[in-house]
Amino acid sequence: MSNLVVVGFDDESTAFAMRDELVKMQKEYLIEMEDVVVVTKDQKNKVKLHQTLNLTASGAVGGSFWGMLIGFLFLNPLAGAAIGAGAGALSGKLSDIGINDKFMKGLGETFTPGTSALFVLVRKSTPDKVLDRLQGFKGKVLQTSLTKDREEELRKVLEC
Repeated sequence: MSNLVVVGFDDESTAFAMRDELVKMQKEYLIEMEDVVVVTKDQKNKVKLHQTLNLTASGAVGGSFWGMLIGFLFLNPLAGAAIGAGAGALSGKLSDIGINDKFMKGLGETFTPGTSALFVLVRKSTPDKVLDRLQGFKGKVLQTSLTKDREEELRKVLEC
């Protein structure tokens, strides 16, 4: 079972820095994330989701490959690639993996302009090592699905 953690920041850049640190920890096998998204609200009150995986682009690439392959079978690889890219992009845009976009945008609407939050869906982690590495980040825990004890540990690390 995955756990959702949402941490808010007083600026737009700290959430990106924390995401980068979590990605480094994932490469070191200290944490396994299912999804990680930075949500910002700019000075014009516009909420933006900064996702690490662009499903539309990856769908278009995969679709064009399969379309071109099928096109070779029917002696028209360019048409097959174009149709496949369009179908792949559409399926990528329609699929939502991980944290619900509407939920993130809705919470983002409540932010003060110029602030951000990091939404992380954690599959598993080594909590003591992860918390040690997050000590330098000052944020506010907005929401979690962690146990009360784990949530309190996270609050102590980030809100001190």
